[in-house]
Amino acid sequence: MYSGPVAAHGYCKLAEDGTPSVFIILGPNHTGLGSGISTYPVEGVWRTPLGDVEVDSQICRKLIDVSKLVDIDERSHIYEHSIEVQIPFLQYLYGSHRIVPICMLMQDLETSRELGEALATVLKDVDAVMIASTDLNHYESHERTLKKDRRVIDAILKMDEEALFKAVDEGVSMCGPGPVATMIVALKRLGRFKAVLLSHRTSGDVTGDYSAVVGYASIVFERV
Repeated sequence: MYSGPVAAHGYCKLAEDGTPSVFIILGPNHTGLGSGISTYPVEGVWRTPLGDVEVDSQICRKLIDVSKLVDIDERSHIYEHSIEVQIPFLQYLYGSHRIVPICMLMQDLETSRELGEALATVLKDVDAVMIASTDLNHYESHERTLKKDRRVIDAILKMDEEALFKAVDEGVSMCGPGPVATMIVALKRLGRFKAVLLSHRTSGDVTGDYSAVVGYASIVFERV
């Protein structure tokens, strides 16, 4: 109920662009369970009230072959919400589709760059869309959160993964810098893209309580 209206801006833009063959969904590991970087068993499916979604076994196997960082580990995904909350949007828009879920416990600049390079290698000549799931600043006032979020947003718009991590290191409590940085690195290797900010709001815009909020932004990367 808090992030959905912001995420919807990105999915509306995505719906205008046709149907890709696979969605790569990157999210942070909030629970600490499982391995450092994990995808899902290659014969697996994800089930929601809207039905089943198939894991793309071919892309998963290629990624595991290319990157020594990525493991098959179902434990990472058991209680993790960051990836699963994106899937109903895709099901509503596309019905049946394939995903590659990637859960990141290791979230540092070096890991993000290495994983991004691996994804770029695997996704060359593949009609894929990457989705990075994260909240922005957590549990400060609306005004302070908007200011802190803006540092992260500006880094993303510049496609500068190093500036993104610097903002986080200096006090922006973003839970998923790794997934976003990984996507930025992969996109820079895959072609020329520009980032466009579609929406930036906080949970206070939903609840009316602006004293302690969480920030959200919807940003799309368009090929140029």
